[in-house]
Amino acid sequence: MLAIFKRELRSYFTTPTGYVFAAIFHCASGFLFAFCTLQMQTADVSSYFQFLMYAYIVIIPLLTMRSFSEEKKSGTEQLLLTSPVSLVSMVMAKFLAAFTMFSGTLLVSCIYFFTLGLYATDPNWAKVIGCTFGMLLVGMCFIAIGIFVSSLTDSLFTAALGTIGILAGLVVIAIINGLIDSYFIRVIFDWLSIYSRYLNFTYGIFDI
Repeated sequence: MLAIFKRELRSYFTTPTGYVFAAIFHCASGFLFAFCTLQMQTADVSSYFQFLMYAYIVIIPLLTMRSFSEEKKSGTEQLLLTSPVSLVSMVMAKFLAAFTMFSGTLLVSCIYFFTLGLYATDPNWAKVIGCTFGMLLVGMCFIAIGIFVSSLTDSLFTAALGTIGILAGLVVIAIINGLIDSYFIRVIFDWLSIYSRYLNFTYGIFDI
């Protein structure tokens, strides 16, 4: 498992994938932070993280689309399946490598929060920490979905497009939920919605 983890993590830096992901992530997060906090002169980061979640829909598939699709396309999947590593360990290694890349990039972007002191004498750090932790969990969920979709096809484009479609549906479903009259359907949609599960973190509440 450790060998596959190291190989996957190394591949993010020996190919353009990791650099493209980090560049797009920081460009998007920097623009959103400047627009949602600095320009508005507020220390409330809820809007920043909310818009960042929408950006994840497009950004995270860059990390996951090649996880299994590339293995299938190049024919190395059979080598992995016949190696003395269990299927669970193989999947976990790929997941942890993608999550390590994602979490490292997200934590680097936390340097933005040092500017909050310029606009507020007492920023709500509980909300900042809660939102950051919540986004780490959202990232874990998105990566898991992306890796699953990648395992279904040998096309990188199909894996990326399929992941974007599923993630968009799980996030946008919260908006659709407000337009539905049926209580039963609203309960089901609320349970499926990623945003509904993340919402309490925006108040600084660690909702398990």
